Amino acid sequence: MYQQLFDLISANLPLTETDMKLCKQYIEPISVPKNTILEEEGTVPQHLYFVVSGFVRLFSLNSKGEEVTTHINCPPGFITSYTHFINETKASEKLGCITDCELLRVTKEDLDALNQKSPLFKDFSIWVFQQSLAYNEKRSQELATLTAEERYRKLIIEHPEILQNVPIQHIASFLGMNPKSLSRIRKQISK
Repeated sequence: MYQQLFDLISANLPLTETDMKLCKQYIEPISVPKNTILEEEGTVPQHLYFVVSGFVRLFSLNSKGEEVTTHINCPPGFITSYTHFINETKASEKLGCITDCELLRVTKEDLDALNQKSPLFKDFSIWVFQQSLAYNEKRSQELATLTAEERYRKLIIEHPEILQNVPIQHIASFLGMNPKSLSRIRKQISK
């Protein structure tokens, strides 16, 4: 289950056998059924997750009690409530499995220990968090500047696997619209 993580690391940094052993010592593989809540809102996130397979989302409830999806992770990649995980503060969102998932997870304490023992993992952790910041900036800009249809078309091109594996209400929320609006856009595009 570690191979995808090793491939991602190797694409960016020189991964050694020692680093792979350390990874397996500190990072735990788990299988999780769909609809499982991995981290609860109002609690300090306990893990950083690497999604090997399946789809995971960050979401919260708005003032009307409706779920608002702020992030959907496509494998392979990392997901957690990053700011709260790093600062060990209570999260304002939940983290849940949309589908059955194969995950690797690491606690903050174990990640810190891994980063202490391996300069490679320290550099890789910095790279992961930089990627997260860049993604969030890009997403904020797109939500502010692109139309709903443009956001949907961009999703079709960049992440078609989301459309095949994630329920429409989560996709609509992630794109900043309601399901009826998304249905209307999908009909227009299919014509």
